[in-house]
Amino acid sequence: MASVKLTNVKKIYDNKVVAVHDFNLDIKDKEFVVFVGPSGCGKSTTLRMVAGLEEISEGTVEIDGEVVNDLQPKDRNIAMVFQNYALYPHMTVYDNIAFSLRLQKLPEDVIYNKVTNAAEILGITDYLMRKPRALSGGQRQRVAIGRAMVRDSKVFLMDEPLSNLDAKLRNQMRAEIILLRQKLNTTFIYVTHDQTEAMTLGDRIVIMKDGYIMQVGTPTEVFEMPENLFVAEFIGAPKMNIMHTELSCENGKYYVHPFGARLPVEGDKGAKLNELRVPGKQIILGVRPEHIQLAKEAGPNTIPVKLEVNEMMGSELHLHVYTEDGTRLIVRVPTIDLDPEQRNSLVQGAALNITFGGKVMHFFDKETEHNILLP
Repeated sequence: MASVKLTNVKKIYDNKVVAVHDFNLDIKDKEFVVFVGPSGCGKSTTLRMVAGLEEISEGTVEIDGEVVNDLQPKDRNIAMVFQNYALYPHMTVYDNIAFSLRLQKLPEDVIYNKVTNAAEILGITDYLMRKPRALSGGQRQRVAIGRAMVRDSKVFLMDEPLSNLDAKLRNQMRAEIILLRQKLNTTFIYVTHDQTEAMTLGDRIVIMKDGYIMQVGTPTEVFEMPENLFVAEFIGAPKMNIMHTELSCENGKYYVHPFGARLPVEGDKGAKLNELRVPGKQIILGVRPEHIQLAKEAGPNTIPVKLEVNEMMGSELHLHVYTEDGTRLIVRVPTIDLDPEQRNSLVQGAALNITFGGKVMHFFDKETEHNILLP
């Protein structure tokens, strides 16, 4: 098992294109860390520098306290699972998994024990004599994971391993990776563009944009206290609702005024604004769709909207609404909270009123887009 440390790591292509900027991260032994962000943010490039598949332009990568910048991938004692499986089509599943062990010239009985043990853990024992073309996408991905497992490596690297699978298989394989992590109990670095994978798999999440780290934290930390507007919108599905409004302070109490409403900021967030002595000013207000409620009638604490689209998602409805000035918002409503008459009234063009409490509000500076409640 091993820790991984990246210090001031930078990747520059053609002496001018900077793909990764000054990346600093300490990954503890047996920790599961997920790099997440949109396409082109530098997450896979960073992983490939750890693996030795990309040259490091500046900075150092350490594995278990040893600087590995100049070591070949085979000498770094890491195992990697790729997005496209990278299986040998002419070999059986058994031979694919055993390939790296035979390169090490291990005895055949040791290879047999390692391969069959990995196959049993991954549920692919019945497929050991098949060729990859006879397997489904999920089965091929299990083979790729099994090939990495048998190497007994210090660090397990996974580069978008589920992105080629359909939604049902992704959910199933995500659960299997959680179970696999518990069995292997090793250090994982996992790359994905899917924030749901990041939230469910990671002990910590590294959120990236344009080669920069936007925030590092636990799933709870990045969801409940995003450091900036990018993280706030990226984490959560559907994404956070954004409103440009005014924050005011009256007799030590704070209020926001989206679309003519006057909503008090309550609880810890109101106390924190007071503690920081935040002045009244124009801000960006964020509220997650699940934290907005339908109001029974109009009032000073409600916002009038019209319903544009009603998406039936099974246990909940996603209501796409718009305000008088055309701002579009999403409201998540549990279907169990609605009687049949209410559900039937939620048709295109219906006039609704929405509201939300101060405990669920997020406040961002209009200029810097930084979370006002964070230093």
